[in-house]
Amino acid sequence: MINTGILNPHINSLLARVRQTNLLVIADRGFPYWPALETVDISLMDDIPTVLQVLNAIRPNFAIGEIFMTQEFLTAIPPEVRAPFARATVDIRLNYEAHVELKQRVPGAVGLIRTADTIQYANMILVSA
Repeated sequence: MINTGILNPHINSLLARVRQTNLLVIADRGFPYWPALETVDISLMDDIPTVLQVLNAIRPNFAIGEIFMTQEFLTAIPPEVRAPFARATVDIRLNYEAHVELKQRVPGAVGLIRTADTIQYANMILVSA
């Protein structure tokens, strides 16, 4: 029985199938549903859990080469809300692109973890190292 780290078997299974340069999406609660993409929905109630909580949970056992986020996150979200994201990703290359372009990457992902994050544009596409 797993008693530390990520306990969710669906997330563990998804993470185990990610290989080098594969994409993994961590999305907020408003992110569109992708029928052809394996989605692990762990939303419980507003902001439980958040994108950052999921990112921090998977980092110890997931090598991240770079992250894609939206340019809209930089312009629509206040600095005090963006600051924890900057701290959590300080050692990772961040790429910002238009929201519509970010969504074009999604079909190439191994899977998507949907959170209950209420921060607009908090979505991340992780590229495994």
